[in-house]
Amino acid sequence: MIYVDADACPVKAEVEKVGTRHGVQMFIVSNGGLRPSQNPLVDTVIVPDGPDVADMWIADRAKAGDIVITGDIPLAAKCVEAGARVLKHNGEALTAANIGNVLATRDLMADIRAADPFRTGGGRAFSKADRSRFLDALERELRAAKRL
Repeated sequence: MIYVDADACPVKAEVEKVGTRHGVQMFIVSNGGLRPSQNPLVDTVIVPDGPDVADMWIADRAKAGDIVITGDIPLAAKCVEAGARVLKHNGEALTAANIGNVLATRDLMADIRAADPFRTGGGRAFSKADRSRFLDALERELRAAKRL
């Protein structure tokens, strides 16, 4: 199965395309505002408003052999711990080998941002190269998951 943390996810259409080609059940999870897909392999899950409700829904279900698409690092850590394969929107795989460093970097950056209230701007824009890397990574992860 593929679980997508769909709030602010720029690759929902790509997940649906690749998942459909592989015949994999997909769950697009958000707290609303999404148009449900007509694809029978896609379940749109609308969770109640609240902090991290979609994350908790995914974390409670993701297991070994599943793929989770998220940019939320704490959710990724829970899913990696459960044995799921995790991809960020840019195709970066989060694994047991790197999730600790990614969590530490996230926490450090949050501290830096909090220390400088005048800092402006955010990350770089999502690019065609990011989309392409994501598609390649999702294809690899689906093939690897099928071998399990």
